Amino acid sequence: MKKREARSWKITVPASTANLGAGFDSLGLALDLYLTVEAVESETWKVTALSPELEVFPSDESHFIVEVAKETAEACGKNLTPCELYISSDIPLTRGLGSSAAAVVAGIELADISGGLNLSAQEKLEIATQYEGHPDNVGASLYGGFVVSCRTDTGVQMLHVSQLPVEVVAVIPKTELKTSESRNVLPDEMSFQESVQGGAVSNVLVAAFMNGDWELAGKMMKEDRYHQPYRKKLLPHYEAVEETARKFGAFGTAISGAGPTIACFAEKGAGQWLLKQLRQSFPSMDIRRLSIDTTGSIVECNEAEQKARPSTL
Repeated sequence: MKKREARSWKITVPASTANLGAGFDSLGLALDLYLTVEAVESETWKVTALSPELEVFPSDESHFIVEVAKETAEACGKNLTPCELYISSDIPLTRGLGSSAAAVVAGIELADISGGLNLSAQEKLEIATQYEGHPDNVGASLYGGFVVSCRTDTGVQMLHVSQLPVEVVAVIPKTELKTSESRNVLPDEMSFQESVQGGAVSNVLVAAFMNGDWELAGKMMKEDRYHQPYRKKLLPHYEAVEETARKFGAFGTAISGAGPTIACFAEKGAGQWLLKQLRQSFPSMDIRRLSIDTTGSIVECNEAEQKARPSTL
């Protein structure tokens, strides 16, 4: 009997910035930095890091992406054929740009395509949210664009807008900030009045984004009650970046995810000037001009009938 040819796939997942100020654990925006996983069926699981910063992770089936893939398949009653994975990424690790969320999405996409799970985008989102605890980063990485999301007792709800005329200039410190450390500075509880105010600010922020009222969006980013007032103490450069970014065309700034990256938001076309000025002002930082990824995660297959298979929306 002729041995079946080993199948192979290429999975590409975008980075993301989450919260956007007042949209804590709810708002996400996909960015054009990418995690890429090339998978080839094999006898055993093996992971090869093609980016130097990824070499710290395991090279066997204890790698996080493999664990997510295997657990996802097992939950659907399937066992995956092992694969050799070749992984590269230009998403900075532990900088608040969704590197862990991208890895979760990559694992789910690998399980789906290699195990023939036929998961819908909503099912992928539900699984990914279980890993991350909130749907903002994973939703953006799966769908692309701008997402407004929440997790309730009945599941994950999400609104997706594929395009916004916005650019992001990311100010990325050289030092890491672990999400656990950034979470530890948050209060255990808030007063009812403060919670209502925080929700109202977040509501107006979403409306401003949907209406293209960038000045108002920037104001609402600054009025966050949920996390930025507490996390700023971990980022001594925040106020200087905010002031410089506003001076040179940003309509708003926000801590990206749990930090330490600061996302500076500008209208489309204004990012290059902002990039130049921020690089001059903060030469010790890694500063990048980023566009919105509008596609989300993509799986390319070696099968002729599935040359390019984007996530089902």
